[in-house]
Amino acid sequence: MDILAFILTFIVMIEHIYIMILEMFFANTKLASRTFGVEKELLANKKVQTLFANQGLYNGFLAVGLVWGLFFAGAEMAETVQIFFLSCVVVAALFGGATSSKGILVKQGLPAVLALVVVLLV
Repeated sequence: MDILAFILTFIVMIEHIYIMILEMFFANTKLASRTFGVEKELLANKKVQTLFANQGLYNGFLAVGLVWGLFFAGAEMAETVQIFFLSCVVVAALFGGATSSKGILVKQGLPAVLALVVVLLV
């Protein structure tokens, strides 16, 4: 079960690193347009790119928190750190699902919920 908790949390971490990179550095690409369901012309707007970069930074914070929980938090804190940051991902997915796209619930929320449940059960 420990291995499963690690793997699921690691997947959520990688997903948020990917989202961060896409939003911060490649927001005006076809991949970003397809991923986020936004027209490429809109993504070419500098203000929109700034908003995406800001959002990417927050996803980066989530990823760094999971890196901390998986690799750097001491044994007595690791689980608590993982629970906190996985919970933050779940909240972000709920908000994104309610305000942006229902797909976020599956793509971002489901992996985080699964990881959170397994971490809590370990």
